[in-house]
Amino acid sequence: MVESEPGHQKLIRRPNRVQGVTGRLVCMRADLLRLARETPELAALDLDFKSLFISWFNRGFLVLRPINWESPAHILEKIIAYEAVSAIDSWEDLRRRLEPEGRRCFAFFQPAMPDEPLIFVEVALTNGIPTSVQALLAHNRDVTRADEADTAMFYSISNCQIGLASISFGNSLIKKVASDLSVENAGLSTFVTLSPIPGLMGCLDQEAQAWNVDNPSEVAKIAAYYLLLAKTKSRLPCDPVARLHPRNGAIIHAVHSEADTSENGRALSGGTTVNYLYDLNKVEQNHKDFASTQKITATAAMMSLASASSALCVGER
Repeated sequence: MVESEPGHQKLIRRPNRVQGVTGRLVCMRADLLRLARETPELAALDLDFKSLFISWFNRGFLVLRPINWESPAHILEKIIAYEAVSAIDSWEDLRRRLEPEGRRCFAFFQPAMPDEPLIFVEVALTNGIPTSVQALLAHNRDVTRADEADTAMFYSISNCQIGLASISFGNSLIKKVASDLSVENAGLSTFVTLSPIPGLMGCLDQEAQAWNVDNPSEVAKIAAYYLLLAKTKSRLPCDPVARLHPRNGAIIHAVHSEADTSENGRALSGGTTVNYLYDLNKVEQNHKDFASTQKITATAAMMSLASASSALCVGER
């Protein structure tokens, strides 16, 4: 440890030497983030937390573990509690997501917090790209045999620890899971998400007078414009999820109206979802393009939809 290390970092680092304290420090940062909203002076302390957490929770320390119906009950309880996209209503609902052939779930853990998932992803192995969350989760859905599937659908990705906000795990998780699944099942050729568009509701509210927002085709055009062309002052996508996946090297593949009709799906993005496609042969180049020039890679169909919308859903910020 160098002598120039800030005193705040020393204060945070020293307790971490005690077994079992890392999780408490993560909870401490969660409290700090809450308090910092009203006390800006705490921002400097949070920078120290974030700096240390980036090193403590880097990819080299993370362990990928499959989550299945045989996983310990205390881990399964946390999967239910932390699910942030498609709510898990009961133990039977969880069982339908984990036990059947063609369903997978994976989580990152840090050895210092072995009983606390950091982030997890739920996967459906399917034929073709599903366009409805409810169809994926339906009680009477068709079951695709894993060895007959050609698509891995990442239909729900949930960060678990509030105290690790802005510490990115999604990039490594999706790429690692896609890579492992491609080795497990050579028939898988498509790796794609079915993601919400959290900022779309504000966009639709602004455009309600100019567009028929009850028309699915017009909603799709607004969504395409918002994802591809609406930018912040720093030229990044306005939508937070649209910043995550293109930064990871994903392609914006397609949008679907009325694709998530759950209460949460309506609240997040008016029921509209987007597919981010992970082409394992192109993710690194797409990632470099986004990092260097903020270029978003999208299908021709998505670009055409965006161009068809002349409405400015979100102004420059």
